[in-house]
Formats: sequence, structure tokens, C-alpha cells
Amino acid sequence: MNASKILQQLMQQAGSGQKGSGVDVKGILDGLSKQLGGSNEKQGDDASGGFDMKSLLGGSAMGLLVGSKRGRKMGGKALKYGAIAGVGMLAWKAWQSSQATKNESTADNGEGERVEVLNGEYQERRSLELLQAMIMAARADGHIDEQEQALITQQIDALGADQEMHDWVERQLKAPLDAQALAREADSPQAAREMYLISVAVTDEQNPMERAWLDQLATALKLDKDVTKELERQAIAAG
Repeated sequence: MNASKILQQLMQQAGSGQKGSGVDVKGILDGLSKQLGGSNEKQGDDASGGFDMKSLLGGSAMGLLVGSKRGRKMGGKALKYGAIAGVGMLAWKAWQSSQATKNESTADNGEGERVEVLNGEYQERRSLELLQAMIMAARADGHIDEQEQALITQQIDALGADQEMHDWVERQLKAPLDAQALAREADSPQAAREMYLISVAVTDEQNPMERAWLDQLATALKLDKDVTKELERQAIAAG
């Protein structure tokens, strides 16, 4: 399985969208917002609904993951590209900030490494954890249908997914949403923070269903309120 390769490319897509170079993820999703939410006319759920999602998203797997949210208006507040691009560093900074406000030590006492500095099997495992968290968060509002699931899988394949990775993604797109099961995959406190942060990055915390998912996940990951608040602040600040 080549999860680390896929995650790195998704992070690069997010960074490109934020910086306005390479794949313009923000521009793609703004276009989707106008087509899905910018009109009072009824929008269909299939190819006859007036838009071609695959061509509109320009082959962006990141765009598909965070763009398949028909139940609400797509806007910049819900799509935090910088948080995806720098998930490890931002999660670490959030933990340091939360500790500083409590005058507690920020020494690394088994906290775990950031995803960006891991190697080999450790990087692969963390990448799987983050991809799983991202997919579950993207599904939390219930608006990824079978057509969109197929498109996401196709675009993950286009990033170079091997057969094992392809099969894993298909399973994740159909598996029950289970915060406890997801949390059990976290290999360290740093991994838990990264999983929560990347979930915040692809959800709208003002959407009740997505807010409920974030709350369930925070509880399952055993993150205290100070840390989750700081993780959300870092995600919003990163944009």
C-alpha cells in the first residue's frame, strides 16, 4: 500500500490551492459553490443536473473529497487548505500553545513525531490514519453519494494508488462512521491531534452533523477542550 504517497500529494494539492499556484483547489471549489449553491433553481443529483463534477473539479482528489457537500453552501470558511497542507506542524503548535496557557511543560514526553518527519512504515501508518480521518470527516454530513464515491476513487487512483490502496479507499467510503474505531488507529498523542485537525480542515464546524462528528471524534481521541479549541483555532488561522 502506498498511503504516504497519496497523502503527500493531497497535502501538496491543498498547499497549491492555498497559495494560488499549481492546482487551484480553492478556485475549483468556488466554481462548484456557484453551480451548486449560487442559484435558486433545483440542482439534480446526477449527470443531468446541470454540471459535470469530474471536469469542474479538474481531476483534483482533494477537491472531490471536500467538494462533495451538496447539503450546504460551499464557502471558504469550511475548506481549510492551509491546515491540510501543514497538518503536522499546526497540530504540534496547537499542543504547545494549549500547554503554555496552562503553564505546563511542552517537552516531548512520548507525544510522537509529526507526520512530515516520519519515515518508512511509521509514515505509512500515520498517512493511513490521516486519510481515514479525512474520508470519514468528508462523509460526516451524509452528502457523498455512490457516483461521487466512484469519482473520488478514480482520482485517488490517478495520484498513483496501488491496488491495495484502491481497495482500502473503496472500503473507507462505504464503512460505517465510527469515531471510536477511528480513534483506536491513532498511534500517539500527536497522531490524535493530527487526525482531529485534518477532520476540522474538511468540515464546516457550523454544520450540526459535522459539528457532532467532531465532538464525537474529540471524545474518542481523548483530546481535552483546550487542545481541541486550539486545534480549531490553528485550522481557521491557516485558512
